[in-house]
Amino acid sequence: MAATSTSLTNKNRRSGVMAAMMGLGMLALGFAAVPLYEVFCRVTGYGGTTQRVGAAQAATVHATSQMMSVRFDSNVNSALPWSFKAEQAVDRVSVGARDMAIFLATNNSDQPVVGTATFNVTPLLAGQYFNKVQCFCFSEQLLKPGQTMRMPVLYYVDPAILEDPETKDIKEITLSYTFYRSKNEQAVDAGAGDS
Repeated sequence: MAATSTSLTNKNRRSGVMAAMMGLGMLALGFAAVPLYEVFCRVTGYGGTTQRVGAAQAATVHATSQMMSVRFDSNVNSALPWSFKAEQAVDRVSVGARDMAIFLATNNSDQPVVGTATFNVTPLLAGQYFNKVQCFCFSEQLLKPGQTMRMPVLYYVDPAILEDPETKDIKEITLSYTFYRSKNEQAVDAGAGDS
């Protein structure tokens, strides 16, 4: 009887350890889900996430004769006292050619304010072919009271968009930005003393 009791105790202990390990594994996956999802979106363009490329990689892409319209949408969250707009609302570009869009942001308050932008591309399937070489959206932006800043975006549309059966008929892409007030008050304090 003691042997059976010991065997049962060992089985219960193993089951308990396995359940605890599975619980810890699920907890770890829960914490890893957001970064993994962000990587997935960047790699696949899922949800209109654009690609980020370096200048060297962009230099290897060649322009085609196919033209496409790129529309620039700009928004500001109500908690950010800025105005924000593209200098030019729509641009016609050759697929594969690098182009630059300029956005203007103005701090309408009497305090220095840091903003950060989120972005996406529509149609969503075009995100994997919209490549940013340089963009203000990768860092926080500090604007002093009344300051206006020109913010360039250097980009190109990958010619592979013309070969994908699901995207080859796309004639217009919309690049949309929304600026939010940053929670990084240290950047505000550091920039406030600059003249």
